[in-house]
Amino acid sequence: MSYSWPQLLSICFFGVFIAAAGLAGCGYLARRRGTPTGYTRKIFHALIFLSAAGINGRFGFAGVLAFGAGASLPLFYALLRGDGHLFYEAIAREKDRPHRSFYILIPYLATVAGGVLNNWLFPGGVTIGYLITGAADAIAEPVGVRFGRRRYRAPGWGVSAERSWEGSLSVFLASLVILSAAAVFQPEFSLGVAQLTVILAMSILISLVEAISPHGWDNFTLQLVPAAMWSLFWN
Repeated sequence: MSYSWPQLLSICFFGVFIAAAGLAGCGYLARRRGTPTGYTRKIFHALIFLSAAGINGRFGFAGVLAFGAGASLPLFYALLRGDGHLFYEAIAREKDRPHRSFYILIPYLATVAGGVLNNWLFPGGVTIGYLITGAADAIAEPVGVRFGRRRYRAPGWGVSAERSWEGSLSVFLASLVILSAAAVFQPEFSLGVAQLTVILAMSILISLVEAISPHGWDNFTLQLVPAAMWSLFWN
């Protein structure tokens, strides 16, 4: 697919708008309404990834690159402004002190790396990678904040990183729903034991990958692993 520069520029401006509006709205919730950053950060996360999934389906990788370039600008502005700024407080976790900016930058780099590698290695599974990371992973942290009682340590640098069994279970259930819905639209889909077993096994593996991913790097692993599995079994 090829698109004109005006089209790509329009997608870039759309990325700027979506990211700025998302950070402003989430920042308002965090600073003015007292909403936990575990919620606001993942609202923004889901907004970006699900937008990327839609753009990828319509415009392909070139469109996603244009969208990502635009969405990066408000994010970099938030990093430049730092503590106290509305955009920054939307996504900077309090528990990541004194490395709050580091744990904004690392997930950003993980997102870019995962998207580029998926488009290179597993183009047939790119959208699945966006959906799993944008929805299943986005659910985990709010569930953990609200319902997480059984916690376990996660690999992390400079902070005490934790996840919860309740959050990991939510990743499994959300992955199961996403993969099942996506499989229905495959030409070779049939409601058989073999395909249902594959979907179940993929959902379990995705939840395990999320559980063991280093703090800040699950945007990479949860794009790459589901895309690779989807390409293996469905393309």
